[in-house]
Amino acid sequence: MNLYELVVTDTEKIALDDLLFSEENKKALVQTIKEHKYIEELKKYNLKVDNKILLHGHSGCGKTTTAKAIATALNKNIVIINLSTLINAKIGETSKNVKAIFDKAIREKAVLFLDEFDQIGKSRESDDKDVAEMRRLVNTIIQLIDYFPTESLLICATNFYNSIDTALLRRFQIKLKFEMPDEIQLNTYYHKLLAGFPVHLQDIPHKYNISYAEAKDYIHTTMKRQIIAELEFNEQKINADI
Repeated sequence: MNLYELVVTDTEKIALDDLLFSEENKKALVQTIKEHKYIEELKKYNLKVDNKILLHGHSGCGKTTTAKAIATALNKNIVIINLSTLINAKIGETSKNVKAIFDKAIREKAVLFLDEFDQIGKSRESDDKDVAEMRRLVNTIIQLIDYFPTESLLICATNFYNSIDTALLRRFQIKLKFEMPDEIQLNTYYHKLLAGFPVHLQDIPHKYNISYAEAKDYIHTTMKRQIIAELEFNEQKINADI
């Protein structure tokens, strides 16, 4: 598989205000975005902007959409790579491939989003991997992070925070935890999801104790079933009248 087949340059635009997360997380992200908007002014005072963010917590709770929203707010491209796919694809060339991806993000002054970042830490101790290769990979990642320019932004995501090497964790200036949504947050999200559909189809029972991603899949699946059933009913009615 070609390296660039593993890389996604996402063009989806997501507004930060459309996301649902804690006020603490929102405050930290708004501050980071402001720093990057005024980066040249801050440089005059030898102040470096924070450009390395780690998003961790439950799957499906908004880490990827948060990275896209940051890119949208800064009017930057976002380069997305799943590290587990990259490592499994070409174990002997992983360090070279990761460096090529960092170089691409730096050239484009883009947001680089590394998903499943825990694969690096977990793979170092795994019995079924080349441990020496994993150690070289971690050293490469540390160097790339240390020299990552402030004009670009590095965002990493993991569901397994404790699996990541502490040397890597220290490189991130901002670490944000994503919790499972409570009933109030899910009700707000359901309202947003259903708002774009006909009113008579919006009466769908809400499910709780699930992630935002699971809630979205549930609503979309249920809505598709309802719309198709309505279309089939109308077709049968027309055919009966003919």
